[in-house]
Amino acid sequence: MSAIKPLRHGAYYHIYNRGNNRENLFVEARNYAYFLDLYVKHIEPIAETYAYCLMKNHFHLLVRIKESDDGRDPSRCFSNLFNAYARSFNRAYGRTGALFQRPFSRIEVTHDRYFTAVVSYIHRNPQKHGFVADFRDWPYTSYDALASSRPTRLHRDAVLAWFGDIAAFVAAHQRNVIDHETLDQIDDDDD
Repeated sequence: MSAIKPLRHGAYYHIYNRGNNRENLFVEARNYAYFLDLYVKHIEPIAETYAYCLMKNHFHLLVRIKESDDGRDPSRCFSNLFNAYARSFNRAYGRTGALFQRPFSRIEVTHDRYFTAVVSYIHRNPQKHGFVADFRDWPYTSYDALASSRPTRLHRDAVLAWFGDIAAFVAAHQRNVIDHETLDQIDDDDD
């Protein structure tokens, strides 16, 4: 087994993880909201977020680790997020032990083709796993925020620029085709 490489400042990553033993990470709507609140606290200072999807037992993120000289280790910040959420979740539901599978998975995004493919992959994931018939009906994803003009913490302009414009972004998601050649690096994320 190869060692997990630490997250590098300035690099883009597809980050994903699931519940330990495939357990649910989110059981109520308030869990998703709380995770996102903790995400803002722990991750927003060290990363720009481009896309996300939170599902019952796993999640996907697309981020760029900010250039930094403040000494914070980005991998440690993600660990702090997961630990803070797990402590609260365990307290709320009377459970003990690890909530998230370790280590969390990350794939460095190194070219435009992968960036656009992974954005679509992240948003279409709830449909892939049968949580909804149409991915646009899943409420815990960045698709609506990116496809709208509503204020968002996401880096919408950068995402839309990678696709070309909003029309190309929407069209890429409607094609119902996942670029498996590009995404073949992704581990199985079955629920």
